Amino acid sequence: MKLGILAHTYGKLPAAELARKVAEEGFSSVQLALLKAIADIDCSPGKLSPGLANHIGEAFQREGVRVAVLGCYIDPVHPDPDIRRAEINRFKEHLRLARDFGCGMVATETGSIRTYAESHPSNYEEHGWSVLRETVTELAEEAEKWGVKLAMEPVASHTLNSLDHVRRLIEEVPSSTIGLLFDACNLLNEERLPKQDELIKDAFETLADRMVLIHAKDLNFGEGGHFAGSGRPRLDLPIGDGLLNKDLLYRLLKEHKPHIDISLEGVTADQAKRSADELRRLYARA
Repeated sequence: MKLGILAHTYGKLPAAELARKVAEEGFSSVQLALLKAIADIDCSPGKLSPGLANHIGEAFQREGVRVAVLGCYIDPVHPDPDIRRAEINRFKEHLRLARDFGCGMVATETGSIRTYAESHPSNYEEHGWSVLRETVTELAEEAEKWGVKLAMEPVASHTLNSLDHVRRLIEEVPSSTIGLLFDACNLLNEERLPKQDELIKDAFETLADRMVLIHAKDLNFGEGGHFAGSGRPRLDLPIGDGLLNKDLLYRLLKEHKPHIDISLEGVTADQAKRSADELRRLYARA
């Protein structure tokens, strides 16, 4: 089981200190969002280079920690074309340098499904989809040049909001670089929760070949959470504290995607070890 964690779970720290902390906590990899996690190096757009990437990657390697994925969470459907262009360029910079960090994929979500609700009220979902398709087409072309995967993360309230949308994206942008970052909790809202078993099974039966990374957390619904698209907001919780069918998820994960990178989410630094232990227990039992 390749268990990692979002590096910025431990805050923004110097690279060597952060790598040490991750290793001490028992994780073998990280999802690294440079601007959220690295305190001692300016990683803003235009500042990255192969040497800088090697420096950060080697800091983690010395502690026995691998950079499994770069987190570069942009809004690929931003309505301001200048802002969207800057976001695309930032993502492409990560794609070009991912291998220098020691990893082969860059992850993002896809922006709110309601981005164009005011400007295109009669067809805002489809208009947002057309912008997403255009952006992903450009990113996939760049990814192909560097042999890197696009780890696309669907979320119930986003432009890419279902497994059907993932299948549609793969059909309309026929690039083998497009991979599925599967977070079952992010695809669930209160309306979908009663059918979560069907959703989880569908993911592994039809999209296992595209899965490149798993996010591991739990969920409930209530005030103060992330908007989940229907019903009350989604609350992200440590593994074992919520409503996700963990037994089914990790049984299918173990069967269909052995040794895939798993990145722990939904935890504070103080909760990380306990949640990791629970995840290992569930995986061993699956």
